[in-house]
Amino acid sequence: MPIPFLAVPPMTLTVVALFVLTYVGMALGRFPGLRIDRTGIALVAAILLLAIGALESGQVTEAIDFPTLFILFGLMVLSAQYAASGFYDWCALRVAQAARSPARLLAVTVAVGGGLSAILANDVVVFAMTPMLCVGLLARRLDPRPYLIGLAGAANAGSAATVIGNPQNILIGQMGHLDFWRFLAVCGVPALVGLVVVYVVVWLAWRGRFGEPDDRMTGEGGAEPVTLDRAQLGKAVVATLVLLGLFTTDLPHEIGVLLVAGAMLISRRLASRGMLGMVDWHLLVLFAALFAINHALKLTGLPAEFVSGLEAAGWLPDRLAVMTPLALAASNSIGNVPAVILLLAAWPSPPEGALYGLAILSTLAGNLLIPGSLANIIVVERAAASGVRLGFVEHARCGIPMTFLSMGFAVLWLWGTGWMRLS
Repeated sequence: MPIPFLAVPPMTLTVVALFVLTYVGMALGRFPGLRIDRTGIALVAAILLLAIGALESGQVTEAIDFPTLFILFGLMVLSAQYAASGFYDWCALRVAQAARSPARLLAVTVAVGGGLSAILANDVVVFAMTPMLCVGLLARRLDPRPYLIGLAGAANAGSAATVIGNPQNILIGQMGHLDFWRFLAVCGVPALVGLVVVYVVVWLAWRGRFGEPDDRMTGEGGAEPVTLDRAQLGKAVVATLVLLGLFTTDLPHEIGVLLVAGAMLISRRLASRGMLGMVDWHLLVLFAALFAINHALKLTGLPAEFVSGLEAAGWLPDRLAVMTPLALAASNSIGNVPAVILLLAAWPSPPEGALYGLAILSTLAGNLLIPGSLANIIVVERAAASGVRLGFVEHARCGIPMTFLSMGFAVLWLWGTGWMRLS
């Protein structure tokens, strides 16, 4: 009797092996003994697939969703305009210094982090705000850790509100051709409730412990004054308003974003090289490599067979009973961005309601643990560089309840509004 495993073509086995190793790397963040991160892992796997003939150059080009990359790139350039004006540093410092009581300070942190993340990519927001927030809080002799948890949680929850709030939403919006304002109408309420949940959970978990920072925190001295270039900030604000206006037209989202990005590169004071230097090219390369790897697996026919089997068994994630645990498990193992890329590659035609569910649930699920979202990882790494250590358990004490409460409301909202059935 033939063994099914031996009947699989060697090329298919090789593709599957590279695919599995890639997503193990996504889950671990690195390979033991090697200084290679998620982007490097995905890029090496894509190169190997080209080298062994599993992919051809034309197929790689076909696999990459360039409109999604264009939107990501354009938003990064727009965000670079804000950064170049000094807005992020000014905003973080004002947040740290303005409110007098810990309760108000936490509320301002959550509101600003969540609000900015709804319009600008959340990863960029936390990357820019974390260091200055740490400096300002340490200067006031306050423990930055609860505020950093609030910033990360708010960045995730706030970004869930819009189709441009985070990388996975951008991809979902492009794949489903989702309207910006309709997306906001569906996902805005659970995102807003998620911000409230973040605030309440962090406040209750750290109540009475917002005072003196841990002795291990090395930040010293006061924060340097931040110069805000109001002319450059005005240019960024006008560009943002123009972009939101373009979303009301029939112009493709990627074209509108690129037009705005092009306008930002035209400046008498800011060098385009400096602006482009603020773009997160690593994230763009990660997206492109994962697109190629998933396409190679798709060419084997295995994803189609798998989806057909799920459909026959009634286990497609078009129901909340399936989508919710899937989003929670995938986001906190391989990360929500790779999880969404993988799911959409295997399930090419999900209904509109399932796309909204995937966007809001995968994003809110990222608050559970530090590896759940790139925003969490950025906050932890940037804080460490500023002398503040945010531990896994400290984050989980807030992340677990805020995730289950916010996802629970999102499930009720999607079910109650009729976008997804429960079971």
